[in-house]
Amino acid sequence: MILVEANSIVKSYGSQKVLNGLSFNVETNEIVAIMGKSGTGKSTLLNILGLLDKPDHGDLTLFGLINVRPFSSKASNILRNKIGFLFQNFALIDNKTVEYNIALALKNRRKINKADVVAGALKKVGLEGFEKKYIYQCSGGEQQRIAVARLLLKPCELVLADEPTGSLDLQNRDEIIRLLLLLKEVGKTVIIVTHDPTVASRCDRTIFL
Repeated sequence: MILVEANSIVKSYGSQKVLNGLSFNVETNEIVAIMGKSGTGKSTLLNILGLLDKPDHGDLTLFGLINVRPFSSKASNILRNKIGFLFQNFALIDNKTVEYNIALALKNRRKINKADVVAGALKKVGLEGFEKKYIYQCSGGEQQRIAVARLLLKPCELVLADEPTGSLDLQNRDEIIRLLLLLKEVGKTVIIVTHDPTVASRCDRTIFL
């Protein structure tokens, strides 16, 4: 089943055309890398896929819905329930605990033991016992794993990852690759913007811009 369908996407900033007639499909439960030189529109494309920006021309179909307008109520509903993000800067709240950050993914879920669910997610990413640590006490690699743990619990079908290993050493990079594959194993579709050919080689396929 096709989850994402881009058809002749064009996006310019002033006189600079960063996406010029881009077309591709992503199937449900694929893990796909997007690669290209700096300035080829990788992050712009991710913003369009994440309904944070819109193309100048062309059609984008997400979850069977065509050309959803960014910041509309429909877009907000999709972002809340169907799309998750994984950023290079982790997007965690530094002065809050690990447990607090991960539990944000559970805020609309009732009748569950949130502490147990958070503990289970941390165990999956190899950070058992980290619940009461503050984010600022964690290393970069640990913070990215915490962000993945949150995604494991967030109700989303599509994960958009922007250079998720860009600031990590090789050991932590390999661990994040393992966890990205874990997101696929639990049924999520993953699109990764990356400069790293090792990351791309572990994906089902690569789209070059």
